Amino acid sequence: MYPTVAEVLALPVLRQGRPHVVAGTAGLDAPVRWAHVAEVADIAHLLRGGELVLTTGVALPDDGPALARYVADLAGVGAAGLVIELVRHWSDKLPAALVDAAEKHGLPLVTLSRETRYVSVTEAVNGQIVDAQVAELRAAERVHETFTALTVAGAEPGVVLGEVARLTEQPVVLETLSHEVLAYDAAGTDPADLLTGWPSRSRVVQLGERTGYHAASGWLVTVVGARGHDWGRLVVVCADQPPHRHRVVAERAASALAVHRLVAKDSDGLERQAHRAVLNELLASPAPSAELLARASALAVPLAGRQLVGLAVRPRLAGNRPALSTPPVLRELAEATVLAARRAKVSALVATDELGVRALIALSPEANADTVLHRLATDVHEARGSAPGVLAVGTTVLSPAEAGRTLLEAGQVAAAALGTGSERVLHRLSDVRLRGLLHLLSGDERVTAFAQRELGPLLQRDAASGSRLVQALRHYCEQGGNKSAAAAAAHTSRTAYYQQLARIEQVLGVRLEDPESMLSLYVALLAADLTRSSEEDSPGRGAQ
Repeated sequence: MYPTVAEVLALPVLRQGRPHVVAGTAGLDAPVRWAHVAEVADIAHLLRGGELVLTTGVALPDDGPALARYVADLAGVGAAGLVIELVRHWSDKLPAALVDAAEKHGLPLVTLSRETRYVSVTEAVNGQIVDAQVAELRAAERVHETFTALTVAGAEPGVVLGEVARLTEQPVVLETLSHEVLAYDAAGTDPADLLTGWPSRSRVVQLGERTGYHAASGWLVTVVGARGHDWGRLVVVCADQPPHRHRVVAERAASALAVHRLVAKDSDGLERQAHRAVLNELLASPAPSAELLARASALAVPLAGRQLVGLAVRPRLAGNRPALSTPPVLRELAEATVLAARRAKVSALVATDELGVRALIALSPEANADTVLHRLATDVHEARGSAPGVLAVGTTVLSPAEAGRTLLEAGQVAAAALGTGSERVLHRLSDVRLRGLLHLLSGDERVTAFAQRELGPLLQRDAASGSRLVQALRHYCEQGGNKSAAAAAAHTSRTAYYQQLARIEQVLGVRLEDPESMLSLYVALLAADLTRSSEEDSPGRGAQ
């Protein structure tokens, strides 16, 4: 808002006086709050700081100690500089005591070799300052209007941060109080450079006020929170001391973010949204970028040099059917997974998806993956005792480039395990066997066509006559061809059940005692179950 001493000296009205800086060049960047003409030596106590003092020197003493005291007093109240006209008192040069004192205190001392109209100088300088203040007020009003509109519209954090970056032309980051990056806008700079090593860099930036500038790091920081509950910090990265309007932008943005969190309290938190974004990109990226790895690290989940394991958690209802989970159920499940990861002392990316929770566990190279995962799964089950679910993991991988594979495997294992009725604490690929293979192929039209060829006539017979031959066949296959056990499982007499088996053989034109026939039919039943499950789960299902 205020011009510097150097900028004031560059004004035409002062350049006409041929200004020459004789001492205190280190202070030329000091802001000038006002230009003040003072022809008395005892002026310091009347100043407030930031003034550029203009004098002809006629009232100044000639003895060295008095001149040194005069300069010391000006520097003590924070004067921006001292300008002396070499016309009336001193016509050639200033006393050495005056120059030495100004250099000692870092106070810019400027001489004018020509007579200068100080009234014109004060008009020019103070007019420039007033114009800048008016412009600053107008800019603050526009900032207020902008962020008020964003708050009323319920703008997402990414939109708010984008506006901060536009108004300040500087990178901006929203972080938790634990120094995990929730959102950012790099303002055209390299995101990897912005985020690399963020948590450790952020921990050293501590301020004793809600908004302040940390010169060592070049960060303008303001606390984000409402109703006495602070939950994050907004950081504008600016190498130089930021102007006042940047502080206004940061504080108004922090208010908008705090209101958004209060209004959106029934939706996923910013932490889960940030984790979901990284997980989705890992699933979509065969070769994660440096920016993506930096984002994960900024969430306190470094991926390089770690053992990575995909985890899927799915709630289920009676009959081993997937639960049509509501957002509150999914959030509860996600928080249980986060808490379990903390108890296991492992870092993890955790987010909800359409059916449950998806997570990527990052373990140190020395960790025993099986032990850690079993403990984590046990904690989640205990936390979800009222609504048990299925926990599944993918293969342990050693490269971020393979993170997508282990995440996909975990989801496929969980989907397959839901249909088994198994009460295992943790499911792996080796546990779901044939059902897992069919889940991997569930989107293949050839598998669907195979199931239709094998079971089509039987399904048509059941639909036309109301018979339950498909269910009878299922019991037969699940009991490994043991007719007596299958009849008991179907709660049907042996005679009636044997008649059903005979009709199945007649309709399908096969012998059930043939091992290949029974195997083919059982595979077709499992494939048909997967197709039906997919069709029932898909309508109206969207990303959480």
